[in-house]
Amino acid sequence: MKTHIENIRKRLFDLQDLNYKSFHSKLMPNINPDVIIGVRVPDLRRLAKELKNTAEAEAFLHNLPHKYYEENNLHAFLIEGINDFDGCIKAVDTFLRFVENWATCDSLSPKIFRKDLVSLEKQAFEWIDSGKEFTVRYGIECLMVHFLGDNFHISQALKIASVDCSEYYVSTMVAWYFATALATHQDKILPIIESGLPDPETQKRTIRKAIESFRINETAKQYLANLTSTV
Repeated sequence: MKTHIENIRKRLFDLQDLNYKSFHSKLMPNINPDVIIGVRVPDLRRLAKELKNTAEAEAFLHNLPHKYYEENNLHAFLIEGINDFDGCIKAVDTFLRFVENWATCDSLSPKIFRKDLVSLEKQAFEWIDSGKEFTVRYGIECLMVHFLGDNFHISQALKIASVDCSEYYVSTMVAWYFATALATHQDKILPIIESGLPDPETQKRTIRKAIESFRINETAKQYLANLTSTV
């Protein structure tokens, strides 16, 4: 196993771009720059495709926690290649315990999740209840990505409205969710915003994101802007 891990790490350093490392490090102030190699996402995705279903990939997926940021992103992309719903959910659940930044969290989006939305909704609620910043963020993201179309239910929005937003990256995802949901289910979401989210800063972020959105009409934006004065 050790040899497999070392080989993958060498391949990552072979793809290193120091200019990109410098740029990307500034986007993640909560991550130590020393653990960022500097590998662009397209290169990571290509590597994940090359490693799919290999002994190296299997060893790598069982080698948690990883040392480098790009190793975590590679792990996310390898999980996306898992074609069994239950196996994928299990792999995501295990991995989320080690996710400590927004970029890795937001990059993980397995297509197999679409196969069983009933089970996914239940799992997303469990992630939201975890109390762990990036696991909570991921659960909210799942509801945003997969349930703001025909599969939307008000219980999902109410669940998110009740989330503890004391963690910054949870607050920003809650705001992102509601600003996006306003564009697709304004009649159901607007009353929640009118009542005010429990956290005033998250309320402000939600309104700001909604006003910046190209998907919300000007009349609604003006109404939301007027709500800001009441926060």
